[in-house]
Amino acid sequence: MTGPGPALNDRFWLGRAVELAGRCPRSDTAFAVGAVIVGPDGRELAQGFSRAGDERDHAEEYALATLPPGTDLTGATIYSSLEPCSARASRPRTCTELIIAAGLSRVVFAWREPAVFVDCQGAELLAAAGLAVVELPEFAAAARAVNQHLLPAARPPVRPPDGT
Repeated sequence: MTGPGPALNDRFWLGRAVELAGRCPRSDTAFAVGAVIVGPDGRELAQGFSRAGDERDHAEEYALATLPPGTDLTGATIYSSLEPCSARASRPRTCTELIIAAGLSRVVFAWREPAVFVDCQGAELLAAAGLAVVELPEFAAAARAVNQHLLPAARPPVRPPDGT
């Protein structure tokens, strides 16, 4: 699949990543995230979403794992509906570490990870490693929508033991 001209590429592909987040099996302990890896020529190389193959899969991790062996990611961009994780308990490497190790050049994401499960520093770590990092907050509401059940305002208030 090839996206539109260069001026619209980021919005096109980030929109696709946000759509993929909607395919995630629901979880009360992890965000629903979609990711798309696009080569420098504008062609989709891989895609993924949280829990696509295993309940511990993160979207970026899954997309990277499905690339053909030896894929050159020089000049490639990963689009993610959520800032790539910089801390996790379910696997030894974070998505931020995997993205840096893979040799991607750019990361475009919709929504900074809220401090629901961890304090995320993904954008800062990626930028410090020399990757171009772009946040398109106009996509944040759509990325939040599939995760609304995890956000503090969405959780029902806790009633005191006396029921008042």
